[in-house]
Amino acid sequence: MATAPKEAKNASSLEEIHTERQEPPKGQKTFTVEEAVETIGFGKFHILLFLIMGSTGVAEAMEIMLIAVVSPLIRCEWQLQDWQVALVTTMVFFGYMVFSIVLGLLADRYGRWKILLLSFLWAAYFSLLTSFAPSYIWFVFLRAMVGGGVAGHTQGLIIKTEFLPTKYRGYMLPLSQVFWLAGSLLIIGLALVVNPTIGWRWLIRIASIPGILLILVFKFIPESARYNVSTGNVATALATLQRIAEMNEATMPEGVLREPAKERRGRFKDLIHPKYLRTTLQIWIIWLGIAFAYYGVILASAELLERDLICSSTAPQVQDSSDDSEESRSPCHCHLFGPAAYQTMMISTVGEIALNPLNILGINILGRRLSLCITMGCTALFFLLLNICTSSTGMTGFLFMLRALVSANFNTIYIYTAEVYPTTMRALGMGTSGSLCRVGAMVAPFISQVLMSASFTGALCLFSSVCVVCAISALTLPIETKGRALQVCI
Repeated sequence: MATAPKEAKNASSLEEIHTERQEPPKGQKTFTVEEAVETIGFGKFHILLFLIMGSTGVAEAMEIMLIAVVSPLIRCEWQLQDWQVALVTTMVFFGYMVFSIVLGLLADRYGRWKILLLSFLWAAYFSLLTSFAPSYIWFVFLRAMVGGGVAGHTQGLIIKTEFLPTKYRGYMLPLSQVFWLAGSLLIIGLALVVNPTIGWRWLIRIASIPGILLILVFKFIPESARYNVSTGNVATALATLQRIAEMNEATMPEGVLREPAKERRGRFKDLIHPKYLRTTLQIWIIWLGIAFAYYGVILASAELLERDLICSSTAPQVQDSSDDSEESRSPCHCHLFGPAAYQTMMISTVGEIALNPLNILGINILGRRLSLCITMGCTALFFLLLNICTSSTGMTGFLFMLRALVSANFNTIYIYTAEVYPTTMRALGMGTSGSLCRVGAMVAPFISQVLMSASFTGALCLFSSVCVVCAISALTLPIETKGRALQVCI
Protein backbone atom coordinates (compact mmCIF):
# COMPACT_ATOMS: atom_id res chain seq x y z
CA MET A 1 0.00 0.00 0.00
CA ALA A 2 1.20 3.52 -0.81
CA THR A 3 1.05 4.63 2.78
CA ALA A 4 3.74 2.22 3.97
CA PRO A 5 6.26 3.96 6.24
CA LYS A 6 9.22 2.81 4.16
CA GLU A 7 8.09 5.08 1.34
CA ALA A 8 8.52 8.07 3.62
CA LYS A 9 12.22 7.41 4.25
CA ASN A 10 13.77 10.28 2.39
CA ALA A 11 15.43 13.49 3.38
CA SER A 12 12.30 15.56 3.27
CA SER A 13 10.21 13.22 5.41
CA LEU A 14 13.02 12.68 7.91
CA GLU A 15 13.22 16.39 8.31
CA GLU A 16 9.48 16.50 8.88
CA ILE A 17 9.63 13.75 11.48
CA HIS A 18 12.24 15.78 13.30
CA THR A 19 10.13 18.93 13.17
CA GLU A 20 6.86 17.31 14.28
CA ARG A 21 7.73 18.16 17.85
CA GLN A 22 9.60 21.37 17.12
CA GLU A 23 8.82 24.62 15.43
CA PRO A 24 10.42 24.91 11.97
CA PRO A 25 13.56 27.07 11.83
CA LYS A 26 12.85 30.74 11.42
CA GLY A 27 12.40 31.63 7.79
CA GLN A 28 11.93 28.03 6.63
CA LYS A 29 9.04 27.56 4.20
CA THR A 30 6.12 25.34 5.15
CA PHE A 31 3.00 24.16 3.36
CA THR A 32 -0.28 22.48 4.25
CA VAL A 33 -2.05 19.50 2.66
CA GLU A 34 -4.54 21.89 1.07
CA GLU A 35 -1.71 23.83 -0.56
CA ALA A 36 -0.05 20.60 -1.72
CA VAL A 37 -3.27 19.26 -3.27
CA GLU A 38 -3.83 22.53 -5.13
CA THR A 39 -0.20 22.72 -6.31
CA ILE A 40 -0.08 19.12 -7.54
CA GLY A 41 -3.32 19.64 -9.44
CA PHE A 42 -5.40 17.13 -11.37
CA GLY A 43 -3.77 14.21 -13.17
CA LYS A 44 -3.38 10.44 -13.60
CA PHE A 45 -3.81 9.72 -9.91
CA HIS A 46 -7.18 11.45 -9.81
CA ILE A 47 -8.40 9.55 -12.86
CA LEU A 48 -7.49 6.28 -11.13
CA LEU A 49 -9.09 7.56 -7.93
CA PHE A 50 -12.27 8.49 -9.81
CA LEU A 51 -12.54 5.08 -11.49
CA ILE A 52 -11.92 3.01 -8.34
CA MET A 53 -13.72 5.09 -5.73
CA GLY A 54 -16.47 5.99 -8.20
CA SER A 55 -17.04 2.30 -8.85
CA THR A 56 -18.16 1.93 -5.26
CA GLY A 57 -21.38 3.44 -6.58
CA VAL A 58 -21.82 0.45 -8.90
CA ALA A 59 -21.68 -2.00 -5.99
CA GLU A 60 -23.90 0.20 -3.82
CA ALA A 61 -26.55 0.63 -6.54
CA MET A 62 -26.64 -3.09 -7.24
CA GLU A 63 -27.14 -3.97 -3.58
CA ILE A 64 -29.81 -1.29 -2.97
CA MET A 65 -31.73 -1.89 -6.22
CA LEU A 66 -31.50 -5.65 -5.83
CA ILE A 67 -34.55 -5.73 -3.57
CA ALA A 68 -36.70 -4.14 -6.27
CA VAL A 69 -36.04 -6.97 -8.73
CA VAL A 70 -36.06 -9.80 -6.16
CA SER A 71 -39.17 -8.86 -4.16
CA PRO A 72 -41.71 -10.45 -6.55
CA LEU A 73 -39.85 -13.77 -6.41
CA ILE A 74 -39.48 -14.00 -2.64
CA ARG A 75 -43.14 -13.00 -2.33
CA CYS A 76 -44.01 -16.05 -4.38
CA GLU A 77 -41.54 -18.44 -2.76
CA TRP A 78 -42.50 -17.64 0.83
CA GLN A 79 -46.15 -16.59 0.24
CA LEU A 80 -45.58 -13.10 1.67
CA GLN A 81 -48.12 -10.39 2.32
CA ASP A 82 -47.57 -6.81 1.14
CA TRP A 83 -46.31 -5.55 4.50
CA GLN A 84 -43.79 -8.37 4.68
CA VAL A 85 -42.36 -7.47 1.29
CA ALA A 86 -42.19 -3.79 2.30
CA LEU A 87 -40.45 -4.73 5.55
CA VAL A 88 -37.47 -6.07 3.60
CA THR A 89 -36.75 -2.64 2.10
CA THR A 90 -37.40 -0.92 5.42
CA MET A 91 -34.90 -3.16 7.22
CA VAL A 92 -32.23 -2.58 4.55
CA PHE A 93 -32.53 1.16 5.16
CA PHE A 94 -32.65 0.61 8.92
CA GLY A 95 -29.33 -1.21 8.76
CA TYR A 96 -27.96 1.59 6.59
CA MET A 97 -29.20 4.22 9.03
CA VAL A 98 -27.65 2.66 12.13
CA PHE A 99 -24.32 1.80 10.53
CA SER A 100 -23.98 5.22 8.84
CA ILE A 101 -23.45 6.86 12.22
CA VAL A 102 -21.23 4.11 13.61
CA LEU A 103 -19.01 3.84 10.53
CA GLY A 104 -18.79 7.62 10.18
CA LEU A 105 -17.60 7.88 13.77
CA LEU A 106 -15.05 5.10 13.26
CA ALA A 107 -13.81 6.60 9.99
CA ASP A 108 -12.99 9.91 11.66
CA ARG A 109 -11.10 8.05 14.37
CA TYR A 110 -9.40 5.20 12.51
CA GLY A 111 -9.30 6.25 8.87
CA ARG A 112 -11.49 6.38 5.76
CA TRP A 113 -9.61 3.64 3.89
CA LYS A 114 -9.90 1.05 6.67
CA ILE A 115 -13.62 1.60 7.14
CA LEU A 116 -14.26 1.51 3.39
CA LEU A 117 -12.46 -1.83 3.09
CA LEU A 118 -14.30 -3.19 6.13
CA SER A 119 -17.67 -2.10 4.76
CA PHE A 120 -17.06 -3.85 1.42
CA LEU A 121 -15.96 -7.06 3.14
CA TRP A 122 -19.01 -6.87 5.40
CA ALA A 123 -21.49 -6.19 2.57
CA ALA A 124 -20.06 -8.89 0.28
CA TYR A 125 -20.07 -11.49 3.06
CA PHE A 126 -23.67 -10.93 4.14
CA SER A 127 -24.87 -10.53 0.57
CA LEU A 128 -23.52 -13.97 -0.29
CA LEU A 129 -25.13 -15.37 2.87
CA THR A 130 -28.45 -13.90 1.76
CA SER A 131 -28.44 -16.14 -1.30
CA PHE A 132 -28.58 -19.14 1.04
CA ALA A 133 -31.33 -17.72 3.29
CA PRO A 134 -33.56 -20.64 4.33
CA SER A 135 -36.51 -18.49 5.37
CA TYR A 136 -38.04 -15.04 5.16
CA ILE A 137 -36.82 -14.05 8.64
CA TRP A 138 -33.24 -14.94 7.75
CA PHE A 139 -33.54 -13.04 4.47
CA VAL A 140 -34.72 -9.87 6.23
CA PHE A 141 -31.94 -10.06 8.85
CA LEU A 142 -29.18 -10.69 6.32
CA ARG A 143 -30.33 -7.89 3.98
CA ALA A 144 -30.34 -5.50 6.97
CA MET A 145 -26.71 -6.49 7.55
CA VAL A 146 -25.96 -5.81 3.88
CA GLY A 147 -27.53 -2.36 4.27
CA GLY A 148 -25.19 -1.75 7.19
CA GLY A 149 -22.17 -2.62 5.06
CA VAL A 150 -23.31 -0.45 2.16
CA ALA A 151 -23.48 2.50 4.57
CA GLY A 152 -19.67 2.54 4.67
CA HIS A 153 -19.38 3.08 0.91
CA THR A 154 -19.76 6.81 1.59
CA GLN A 155 -16.10 6.83 2.63
CA GLY A 156 -15.20 6.44 -1.05
CA LEU A 157 -16.80 9.80 -1.75
CA ILE A 158 -14.97 11.37 1.19
CA ILE A 159 -11.61 10.07 -0.02
CA LYS A 160 -12.29 11.50 -3.49
CA THR A 161 -13.31 14.84 -2.00
CA GLU A 162 -10.21 15.10 0.17
CA PHE A 163 -7.83 14.42 -2.72
CA LEU A 164 -9.48 16.57 -5.41
CA PRO A 165 -8.34 20.17 -6.01
CA THR A 166 -11.02 22.73 -5.21
CA LYS A 167 -11.94 23.70 -8.79
CA TYR A 168 -12.42 20.06 -9.87
CA ARG A 169 -14.72 18.92 -7.05
CA GLY A 170 -17.80 20.51 -8.57
CA TYR A 171 -17.18 18.72 -11.88
CA MET A 172 -15.86 15.30 -10.89
CA LEU A 173 -18.12 14.44 -7.95
CA PRO A 174 -21.43 14.78 -9.88
CA LEU A 175 -20.02 12.50 -12.58
CA SER A 176 -20.02 9.72 -9.98
CA GLN A 177 -23.74 9.44 -10.69
CA VAL A 178 -22.74 7.60 -13.87
CA PHE A 179 -21.50 4.72 -11.71
CA TRP A 180 -24.78 4.56 -9.79
CA LEU A 181 -26.63 4.49 -13.11
CA ALA A 182 -24.35 1.72 -14.39
CA GLY A 183 -24.98 -0.37 -11.27
CA SER A 184 -28.75 0.13 -11.48
CA LEU A 185 -28.91 -0.80 -15.16
CA LEU A 186 -26.61 -3.75 -14.60
CA ILE A 187 -28.74 -5.30 -11.86
CA ILE A 188 -31.93 -4.77 -13.88
CA GLY A 189 -30.35 -6.33 -16.96
CA LEU A 190 -29.03 -9.26 -14.93
CA ALA A 191 -32.46 -9.77 -13.35
CA LEU A 192 -34.05 -9.93 -16.78
CA VAL A 193 -31.75 -12.81 -17.73
CA VAL A 194 -31.03 -14.57 -14.43
CA ASN A 195 -34.37 -14.49 -12.57
CA PRO A 196 -36.36 -16.51 -15.15
CA THR A 197 -33.55 -19.01 -15.70
CA ILE A 198 -31.44 -19.89 -12.64
CA GLY A 199 -33.33 -17.89 -10.00
CA TRP A 200 -32.96 -15.00 -7.60
CA ARG A 201 -30.37 -16.72 -5.38
CA TRP A 202 -27.88 -16.79 -8.25
CA LEU A 203 -28.74 -13.17 -9.04
CA ILE A 204 -27.62 -12.18 -5.54
CA ARG A 205 -24.40 -14.17 -5.89
CA ILE A 206 -23.58 -12.57 -9.23
CA ALA A 207 -24.43 -9.11 -7.84
CA SER A 208 -21.77 -9.61 -5.15
CA ILE A 209 -18.96 -9.93 -7.69
CA PRO A 210 -18.36 -6.17 -8.37
CA GLY A 211 -17.94 -5.50 -4.65
CA ILE A 212 -15.46 -8.35 -4.27
CA LEU A 213 -13.44 -7.18 -7.29
CA LEU A 214 -13.26 -3.65 -5.87
CA ILE A 215 -11.76 -4.98 -2.65
CA LEU A 216 -8.83 -6.29 -4.69
CA VAL A 217 -8.01 -2.88 -6.21
CA PHE A 218 -8.37 -0.76 -3.07
CA LYS A 219 -4.63 -1.21 -2.43
CA PHE A 220 -3.94 1.22 -5.28
CA ILE A 221 -5.65 4.03 -3.36
CA PRO A 222 -3.93 5.43 -0.25
CA GLU A 223 -5.47 6.73 2.94
CA SER A 224 -6.51 10.37 2.84
CA ALA A 225 -3.53 12.65 3.41
CA ARG A 226 -5.85 15.12 5.15
CA TYR A 227 -6.88 12.43 7.59
CA ASN A 228 -3.27 11.36 8.26
CA VAL A 229 -2.26 14.94 8.97
CA SER A 230 -5.25 15.43 11.28
CA THR A 231 -4.02 12.46 13.36
CA GLY A 232 -0.40 13.66 13.45
CA ASN A 233 0.86 11.06 10.96
CA VAL A 234 2.61 13.72 8.88
CA ALA A 235 5.32 11.46 7.44
CA THR A 236 2.77 9.13 5.85
CA ALA A 237 0.75 12.06 4.53
CA LEU A 238 3.90 13.49 2.96
CA ALA A 239 4.76 10.16 1.32
CA THR A 240 1.24 9.97 -0.11
CA LEU A 241 1.43 13.48 -1.54
CA GLN A 242 4.85 12.76 -3.07
CA ARG A 243 3.50 9.65 -4.75
CA ILE A 244 0.56 11.61 -6.19
CA ALA A 245 2.94 14.29 -7.48
CA GLU A 246 5.04 11.62 -9.22
CA MET A 247 1.98 10.03 -10.85
CA ASN A 248 0.72 13.44 -12.00
CA GLU A 249 4.23 14.47 -13.12
CA ALA A 250 3.91 17.55 -10.94
CA THR A 251 6.08 19.20 -8.31
CA MET A 252 5.50 19.45 -4.58
CA PRO A 253 5.40 22.84 -2.86
CA GLU A 254 8.67 24.05 -1.43
CA GLY A 255 9.32 23.63 2.24
CA VAL A 256 8.13 21.27 4.97
CA LEU A 257 4.66 19.83 5.42
CA ARG A 258 3.52 21.36 8.65
CA GLU A 259 0.11 21.11 10.28
CA PRO A 260 -0.62 20.50 13.94
CA ALA A 261 -2.32 17.22 14.84
CA LYS A 262 -5.99 17.55 15.69
CA GLU A 263 -6.91 15.66 18.83
CA ARG A 264 -10.64 16.36 18.52
CA ARG A 265 -11.88 13.96 15.86
CA GLY A 266 -15.24 12.37 15.16
CA ARG A 267 -17.16 13.84 18.11
CA PHE A 268 -20.93 14.23 17.95
CA LYS A 269 -20.87 17.47 19.90
CA ASP A 270 -18.75 19.04 17.15
CA LEU A 271 -21.71 18.68 14.78
CA ILE A 272 -23.73 20.97 17.05
CA HIS A 273 -20.87 23.35 17.74
CA PRO A 274 -22.22 26.92 17.48
CA LYS A 275 -20.26 27.37 14.24
CA TYR A 276 -22.00 24.40 12.59
CA LEU A 277 -25.27 23.95 14.51
CA ARG A 278 -27.50 25.74 12.01
CA THR A 279 -25.71 24.14 9.05
CA THR A 280 -26.06 20.67 10.55
CA LEU A 281 -29.78 21.03 11.29
CA GLN A 282 -30.56 22.36 7.82
CA ILE A 283 -28.44 19.67 6.15
CA TRP A 284 -30.34 16.98 8.08
CA ILE A 285 -33.67 18.43 6.93
CA ILE A 286 -32.48 18.47 3.32
CA TRP A 287 -31.11 14.92 3.39
CA LEU A 288 -34.31 13.57 4.91
CA GLY A 289 -36.47 15.42 2.39
CA ILE A 290 -34.42 14.41 -0.65
CA ALA A 291 -34.53 10.70 0.29
CA PHE A 292 -38.24 11.00 1.05
CA ALA A 293 -38.86 12.41 -2.43
CA TYR A 294 -36.46 10.05 -4.24
CA TYR A 295 -37.83 6.80 -2.87
CA GLY A 296 -41.34 8.23 -2.94
CA VAL A 297 -41.08 8.64 -6.72
CA ILE A 298 -39.77 5.10 -7.17
CA LEU A 299 -42.35 3.44 -4.93
CA ALA A 300 -45.27 5.51 -6.22
CA SER A 301 -44.59 4.91 -9.92
CA ALA A 302 -47.06 2.02 -10.21
CA GLU A 303 -49.80 4.03 -8.49
CA LEU A 304 -49.12 7.05 -10.66
CA LEU A 305 -49.23 5.11 -13.91
CA GLU A 306 -52.45 3.41 -12.85
CA ARG A 307 -54.09 6.78 -12.24
CA ASP A 308 -52.84 8.01 -15.61
CA LEU A 309 -54.67 5.19 -17.38
CA ILE A 310 -57.88 6.14 -15.59
CA CYS A 311 -57.46 9.84 -16.36
CA SER A 312 -56.67 9.37 -20.01
CA SER A 313 -59.78 7.38 -20.72
CA THR A 314 -63.45 7.74 -20.06
CA ALA A 315 -63.78 4.03 -19.50
CA PRO A 316 -61.88 1.69 -17.24
CA GLN A 317 -58.90 0.18 -18.91
CA VAL A 318 -58.83 -3.56 -19.43
CA GLN A 319 -55.48 -5.16 -18.91
CA ASP A 320 -54.02 -6.64 -22.04
CA SER A 321 -54.04 -10.36 -21.53
CA SER A 322 -51.10 -10.68 -23.89
CA ASP A 323 -48.90 -9.10 -21.25
CA ASP A 324 -49.75 -11.80 -18.73
CA SER A 325 -46.98 -14.32 -18.44
CA GLU A 326 -47.43 -17.79 -17.06
CA GLU A 327 -45.63 -16.59 -13.94
CA SER A 328 -48.09 -13.73 -13.37
CA ARG A 329 -50.95 -16.26 -13.31
CA SER A 330 -49.19 -18.59 -10.89
CA PRO A 331 -51.24 -20.35 -8.18
CA CYS A 332 -49.63 -18.30 -5.42
CA HIS A 333 -50.95 -15.09 -6.99
CA CYS A 334 -47.48 -13.71 -7.71
CA HIS A 335 -47.06 -10.84 -10.15
CA LEU A 336 -43.55 -11.32 -11.46
CA PHE A 337 -41.83 -8.80 -13.69
CA GLY A 338 -41.96 -9.44 -17.41
CA PRO A 339 -39.70 -7.93 -20.11
CA ALA A 340 -41.92 -4.82 -20.39
CA ALA A 341 -41.58 -4.10 -16.66
CA TYR A 342 -37.79 -4.37 -16.78
CA GLN A 343 -37.75 -2.09 -19.82
CA THR A 344 -39.79 0.53 -17.97
CA MET A 345 -37.42 0.34 -15.01
CA MET A 346 -34.45 0.90 -17.30
CA ILE A 347 -36.02 3.93 -18.99
CA SER A 348 -36.87 5.60 -15.70
CA THR A 349 -33.42 4.83 -14.31
CA VAL A 350 -31.71 6.49 -17.29
CA GLY A 351 -33.57 9.64 -16.31
CA GLU A 352 -31.28 9.96 -13.30
CA ILE A 353 -28.48 11.40 -15.44
CA ALA A 354 -30.68 13.45 -17.77
CA LEU A 355 -29.91 16.69 -15.92
CA ASN A 356 -26.32 15.85 -15.00
CA PRO A 357 -24.73 18.40 -17.41
CA LEU A 358 -27.05 21.18 -16.23
CA ASN A 359 -26.54 20.11 -12.63
CA ILE A 360 -22.76 20.34 -12.98
CA LEU A 361 -23.01 23.81 -14.55
CA GLY A 362 -25.39 24.99 -11.84
CA ILE A 363 -23.17 23.72 -9.03
CA ASN A 364 -20.10 25.47 -10.44
CA ILE A 365 -21.69 28.67 -11.71
CA LEU A 366 -24.58 29.36 -9.32
CA GLY A 367 -23.04 27.68 -6.31
CA ARG A 368 -24.18 24.71 -4.23
CA ARG A 369 -26.95 26.46 -2.29
CA LEU A 370 -28.76 28.20 -5.15
CA SER A 371 -28.42 25.19 -7.45
CA LEU A 372 -29.94 22.89 -4.84
CA CYS A 373 -32.72 25.39 -4.13
CA ILE A 374 -33.68 25.49 -7.83
CA THR A 375 -33.70 21.72 -8.33
CA MET A 376 -35.68 21.17 -5.11
CA GLY A 377 -38.19 23.81 -6.18
CA CYS A 378 -38.58 22.13 -9.58
CA THR A 379 -39.05 18.78 -7.84
CA ALA A 380 -41.92 20.26 -5.83
CA LEU A 381 -43.48 21.62 -9.03
CA PHE A 382 -43.32 18.30 -10.88
CA PHE A 383 -44.94 16.49 -7.95
CA LEU A 384 -47.90 18.86 -8.32
CA LEU A 385 -47.96 18.40 -12.10
CA LEU A 386 -48.64 14.70 -11.56
CA ASN A 387 -52.19 15.73 -10.63
CA ILE A 388 -52.81 16.68 -14.25
CA CYS A 389 -54.68 14.09 -16.30
CA THR A 390 -52.51 13.45 -19.31
CA SER A 391 -51.50 10.69 -21.69
CA SER A 392 -49.38 7.74 -20.72
CA THR A 393 -46.45 9.36 -22.52
CA GLY A 394 -46.98 12.60 -20.62
CA MET A 395 -47.10 10.82 -17.29
CA THR A 396 -43.92 8.91 -18.15
CA GLY A 397 -42.30 12.23 -19.03
CA PHE A 398 -43.23 13.70 -15.64
CA LEU A 399 -41.80 10.65 -13.86
CA PHE A 400 -38.66 10.81 -16.00
CA MET A 401 -38.12 14.45 -15.01
CA LEU A 402 -38.78 13.71 -11.35
CA ARG A 403 -36.12 10.99 -11.36
CA ALA A 404 -33.71 13.41 -13.02
CA LEU A 405 -34.42 16.17 -10.48
CA VAL A 406 -34.21 14.02 -7.34
CA SER A 407 -30.94 12.59 -8.64
CA ALA A 408 -29.58 16.11 -9.15
CA ASN A 409 -30.62 16.94 -5.58
CA PHE A 410 -28.62 14.00 -4.27
CA ASN A 411 -25.55 15.02 -6.30
CA THR A 412 -25.54 18.52 -4.87
CA ILE A 413 -26.16 17.66 -1.23
CA TYR A 414 -23.48 14.95 -1.31
CA ILE A 415 -20.93 17.50 -2.54
CA TYR A 416 -22.03 20.21 -0.15
CA THR A 417 -21.96 17.96 2.93
CA ALA A 418 -18.50 16.60 2.08
CA GLU A 419 -17.18 20.14 1.60
CA VAL A 420 -18.79 22.04 4.46
CA TYR A 421 -17.45 19.97 7.38
CA PRO A 422 -13.77 20.02 8.43
CA THR A 423 -11.55 16.94 8.17
CA THR A 424 -11.90 16.11 11.87
CA MET A 425 -15.67 15.53 11.53
CA ARG A 426 -16.28 15.08 7.78
CA ALA A 427 -16.97 11.33 7.89
CA LEU A 428 -19.22 11.68 10.93
CA GLY A 429 -21.10 14.53 9.24
CA MET A 430 -21.68 12.37 6.17
CA GLY A 431 -22.64 9.40 8.33
CA THR A 432 -25.27 11.22 10.38
CA SER A 433 -26.67 12.81 7.22
CA GLY A 434 -26.87 9.38 5.62
CA SER A 435 -28.85 8.15 8.63
CA LEU A 436 -31.40 10.93 8.28
CA CYS A 437 -31.55 10.07 4.58
CA ARG A 438 -32.63 6.53 5.42
CA VAL A 439 -35.30 7.81 7.81
CA GLY A 440 -36.86 9.58 4.83
CA ALA A 441 -36.54 6.39 2.79
CA MET A 442 -38.34 4.38 5.48
CA VAL A 443 -41.22 6.86 5.72
CA ALA A 444 -41.73 7.15 1.95
CA PRO A 445 -43.50 3.76 1.49
CA PHE A 446 -46.27 4.72 3.90
CA ILE A 447 -47.00 7.85 1.86
CA SER A 448 -46.54 6.30 -1.58
CA GLN A 449 -48.43 3.09 -0.96
CA VAL A 450 -50.81 3.85 1.91
CA LEU A 451 -51.72 7.55 1.94
CA MET A 452 -51.69 7.78 -1.87
CA SER A 453 -54.33 5.07 -2.16
CA ALA A 454 -56.57 7.05 0.21
CA SER A 455 -55.83 10.56 -1.06
CA PHE A 456 -53.83 10.85 -4.26
CA THR A 457 -53.71 14.65 -4.19
CA GLY A 458 -52.92 14.72 -0.48
CA ALA A 459 -49.90 12.48 -0.94
CA LEU A 460 -48.53 14.51 -3.84
CA CYS A 461 -49.05 17.75 -1.93
CA LEU A 462 -47.14 16.29 1.02
CA PHE A 463 -44.22 15.33 -1.20
CA SER A 464 -44.29 18.79 -2.79
CA SER A 465 -44.45 20.58 0.57
CA VAL A 466 -41.42 18.68 1.88
CA CYS A 467 -39.48 19.67 -1.25
CA VAL A 468 -40.41 23.33 -0.74
CA VAL A 469 -39.12 23.18 2.84
CA CYS A 470 -35.87 21.67 1.56
CA ALA A 471 -35.56 24.37 -1.11
CA ILE A 472 -35.86 27.09 1.53
CA SER A 473 -33.38 25.30 3.78
CA ALA A 474 -30.91 25.03 0.90
CA LEU A 475 -31.16 28.69 -0.01
CA THR A 476 -30.66 29.82 3.60
CA LEU A 477 -27.68 27.58 4.40
CA PRO A 478 -25.16 29.83 6.20
CA ILE A 479 -22.07 28.59 4.31
CA GLU A 480 -21.46 28.46 0.55
CA THR A 481 -18.72 25.96 -0.32
CA LYS A 482 -18.20 26.88 -3.99
CA GLY A 483 -14.48 27.64 -4.43
CA ARG A 484 -13.89 27.19 -0.69
CA ALA A 485 -10.89 25.22 0.55
CA LEU A 486 -11.65 22.16 2.65
CA GLN A 487 -11.41 23.04 6.32
CA VAL A 488 -9.08 21.10 8.61
CA CYS A 489 -10.69 21.75 11.99
CA ILE A 490 -13.38 23.82 13.67
